[in-house]
Amino acid sequence: MIKSFKKRLITLGMGVFLFSYTCLAGGFVSCATDYAAEEEARRSLPIASNSYEEWPDGPAVGAQGAILMEAETGTILYEKNIHEKLYPASVTKILTCLIGAEQCQMDEDVVVSHDAVFSIPRNSSNIGLDEGEVITVEQCMYGILVASANEAANALAEHISGSMEEFVKLMNQRAAELGCENSHFVTTNGLHDDQHYTSPYDLALIARKFFDNELLCKMSSTPTYHIPQSPTQPDDDLYANTHNKLLFPGGKYNYEYLVGSKTGFTQDSRQTLVSCAEKDGMKLICVVMREETPHQFDDTISLFEYGFSNFQKLNIAANEKEYTVENHDFFQTDNDVFGASNPILSINPSDSVVIPITAVFDDLDSEITYDTESSSSVASIQYTYHGIPVGSATVDLAEGEVESSFDFEDQMESVGNETEEVAENTEAPDDRVVFVNVRVVIAWVIGIAGFLILLFVVKAVIDNYQFAQRRKVRNRHKKRRKFPSEFDDYDF
Repeated sequence: MIKSFKKRLITLGMGVFLFSYTCLAGGFVSCATDYAAEEEARRSLPIASNSYEEWPDGPAVGAQGAILMEAETGTILYEKNIHEKLYPASVTKILTCLIGAEQCQMDEDVVVSHDAVFSIPRNSSNIGLDEGEVITVEQCMYGILVASANEAANALAEHISGSMEEFVKLMNQRAAELGCENSHFVTTNGLHDDQHYTSPYDLALIARKFFDNELLCKMSSTPTYHIPQSPTQPDDDLYANTHNKLLFPGGKYNYEYLVGSKTGFTQDSRQTLVSCAEKDGMKLICVVMREETPHQFDDTISLFEYGFSNFQKLNIAANEKEYTVENHDFFQTDNDVFGASNPILSINPSDSVVIPITAVFDDLDSEITYDTESSSSVASIQYTYHGIPVGSATVDLAEGEVESSFDFEDQMESVGNETEEVAENTEAPDDRVVFVNVRVVIAWVIGIAGFLILLFVVKAVIDNYQFAQRRKVRNRHKKRRKFPSEFDDYDF
């Protein structure tokens, strides 16, 4: 009887276990199916860049928002919901580490506080730092970018600003300085908060600055990092290991052109990924937000391949042939009237445009503006392709002192080599040069002088006319006077 009861109890227990397991498994499958359905629905969302005139069609991706941007020019090659506010999760940490690199020396000591460790969930990403331990800023940032360590992000924030709350203010300030308009940061590490959000475009702006730093590129492309034992950090097994499959050596998603990358995930954000790759002198930033694993890696690689296969980077100074400013020849790309005089202005030789491989430089439209922030630049030329911004160039003052074209003493000394020098000066210049058109300036001077002379002549005529009128009046008055009498020679 007792054995039978036990047997029934065991059977009942197994039944409850199997029922519970089935329900839970079914729930997981249903949940996964829902996410898959959402991803498939997102794949059909419109891609804004595919509507650009004569622009290469980009791939359909399952991400809610995605952007591909050329790092140097800021040219947007691919855009899908790039200004939508989305949860960034741990890709937040690229802003945290950017500020760390800008404000700290790498050998500074970071003291791990109680709040830094115990304010994060136990199951969230960490590298096992304990309260009171001391590591360097460099070790802290490797922990953040390689293993996405949340406690390390908190510790770095406290080291820089004194508290996490003050550091978050600094994050929002720095984001605004970089041009972010759809971002608001609440945490140092991206742990979920309904008011912690950004957009693919804003993340790309932050990433441009982040991947412009060589050390940050190195940190974000490192698959594993060991923090050695020290008097202030007693653990010898403190390792930071990446979860980023783009960095797995020999893995399916390992990408040979990768410069650096940072992953992120929460239940609310889903998969997020910010990456940078460089090939043939073109550096691309890719941001993918709200995607399902492992398709964030598929999306990123597809977008990089789309960018490298369909676009070209052209140097502006080497391709600009006949530039005029608002259809006036005040500045022009030709020798000035004196032939061999040194250039006063030049197009920055490092500026470029990024355009489809099916286009040529002459297809671009340009517009000049004189509102520049640099003291060495007098103007900026903005280039567009069918209305799409593709790059810009600054018009800079020539470096060094400009020698006078009228130094007759030097001309006399070099008269014997004049023919040879003229021949050399007629060769095509290495850099695109913008000259002042002296003929136009002289024409303006002559015109102004002529106008002044004309004014002088008109004034003289008027004055002469007025003098003649006054003389006539005086003559009339004289005729009215009496004839002289015999008393005119006497005073009474």
